[in-house]
Amino acid sequence: MELCSSTSTLPNFNPSRSLLLLPITSSSPSITNPFLHFTNRPFNALTLSSSSRQIHLIRPASPLNSTRTAASKTSSPVTETRELEKLPADITVTETPEPNSRLRLSVQVPQAVCEECYQMVVDEFTRQVKVPGFRPGKKLPPNVLVSYFGKERLQNAVVESVLKRTLPHAMSAVTSRALQDSVLIRSKFSDLVEMYSSSNNLTYDITVDVAPEIKWNPENGYKNLKIVVELDNDIDALKASQEELRRRHKSLGILRIVTDRGLQIGDVAVVDISAKTIEQDESNVQNIPSAESKDFNFDTEDGDKVLPGFLDSLIGIRGGETRSFPLVFPESWRQEHLRGVHAEFTVECKELFYRDLPELDDSLADKLLPGCTTLEQVKETLLEKCLEVEKTAKEQATDNAILHQLCKMVEIDIPQSIFEEQGRQLYGSQLLELQTKVKLNEEQLAALSSPKAVSEYLQVQKENITAVLKQNLAVGDIFKRENLEFPTDELVKEVENSIAEFKRHKQEYDEERVKEQVQDILEGAKVLEWLRERAEIQYITN
Repeated sequence: MELCSSTSTLPNFNPSRSLLLLPITSSSPSITNPFLHFTNRPFNALTLSSSSRQIHLIRPASPLNSTRTAASKTSSPVTETRELEKLPADITVTETPEPNSRLRLSVQVPQAVCEECYQMVVDEFTRQVKVPGFRPGKKLPPNVLVSYFGKERLQNAVVESVLKRTLPHAMSAVTSRALQDSVLIRSKFSDLVEMYSSSNNLTYDITVDVAPEIKWNPENGYKNLKIVVELDNDIDALKASQEELRRRHKSLGILRIVTDRGLQIGDVAVVDISAKTIEQDESNVQNIPSAESKDFNFDTEDGDKVLPGFLDSLIGIRGGETRSFPLVFPESWRQEHLRGVHAEFTVECKELFYRDLPELDDSLADKLLPGCTTLEQVKETLLEKCLEVEKTAKEQATDNAILHQLCKMVEIDIPQSIFEEQGRQLYGSQLLELQTKVKLNEEQLAALSSPKAVSEYLQVQKENITAVLKQNLAVGDIFKRENLEFPTDELVKEVENSIAEFKRHKQEYDEERVKEQVQDILEGAKVLEWLRERAEIQYITN
């Protein structure tokens, strides 16, 4: 039932690493109470230790070079570092910029190159076949060659040869900027064959994504950031430790049936809930499925976490009683489509319980927190843990706010190839996490892994994926601009730890890929540390 206005879970990753993990779910640099639920790390996440908090590295579904994506994708599969093959004549290449940091290269291949490629194909075919009446390796007359192999096969081979020999030359001017695996021949092969057969020359188009230019507005504005960090009121460690103590105490109690009164604060009610919109025209009334629930265990002590007015409307309700009452979803409600909606709720109280709690004293210490002997020790230990989490949560909220600010300061024309690759990685990470929580059968897994499912994810999460990439590239640019460094032994140590994690979970890994990801994380952590030290940060508690 979607009656809660916010969740209170401990993030299991550093927001500074959002570029490697999950998409940003909100543009607001705020944080909710992280103390009450200590989330366990999924099996596929690797933890990198950090001086201030833990950074989690999730093994991606497909390789991605994260912060060095643009920088490292500078080699093309058709443009190796070997020397270019000499051509009998120069080709002509015309560059045309296109959106998303893409270049279109129009390549004109002169007749001399096509003729040489034709001769090379003829020579190769001659070496491959034995034609009666001709000695092996002897040059075959064109008509014999055509009749033996077929005109179409011969022309196809010549066009392939032309592309193979000229493509590296066409790409040579952009090799230093080209992104790996982004080169596409846009001309249809059948059109190229037809062009060659009719004119004995060739013109074709290719596109390639290039490393995007990063523009800062204002220039060097990141050096004196002014950040406002919104912190939830529940982030207070003392309050959180008290709530945790209360939760543990309640877990030791016994629920007993209420028979002689109505609902009051402290009770637990088992209720069925339904809701519908309130409209002037009854024909427009609609049910609100997200607000409906069957056999919902409603703890009245969590009344501040549900829709305002919901608890007050149920005070005094008895077991077996049904009540209907109007409520309005506030404008701050997390589900945008329900904000400001007037709704009528109908609640049936099926059962009503009160808690019979043991007296809170030293005798419960070990049950409340194993290893403790006094109630005071329990309180101190919980407060100590919550203070640690408070510090981490505050740092994470600060990092989120900084990254959010960087996104607004950079202009980057994101290449489509990088966007799709980052999106697939994020989708793969979410799918792996889902598999750790829900056992998916082969049919479900195939449906979720289908090109259609991935395409829909890329479309729905376009804004989030773009924000991740902008953060990613901005952080990498700052690391380079400011000549930042981190100790080499730290990289070695973290790579060893990460590989050990892969081995412990019996997962495949690529050592070079792991090293790249670890380096990305360490670079990101270094940049955020550098930015925090120079930023003017204001904390606001909601």
